[in-house]
Amino acid sequence: MSAIQATIFNKAQLELIDMMSFVRSPEMLSQLKQIISDYFARQAEEEIDRLWAEGTLDDAKVEGFRHLHERTPYTDGK
Repeated sequence: MSAIQATIFNKAQLELIDMMSFVRSPEMLSQLKQIISDYFARQAEEEIDRLWAEGTLDDAKVEGFRHLHERTPYTDGK
């Protein structure tokens, strides 16, 4: 028997769910998704700029990312 777990939403999630009542078409949903995507892209860009300005990120580190191969090892459970 599986147990049913309740999902507890945080304040931001509840606000987004409430705003979804205003989405009336696939086009509106697409626009909203683009706006949210743009927001997070800006946040990432600002963080990259901050890391670059403080010297944590530089050309050598970025070049190292080109050769980075991090993969999750999977086992067959044996």
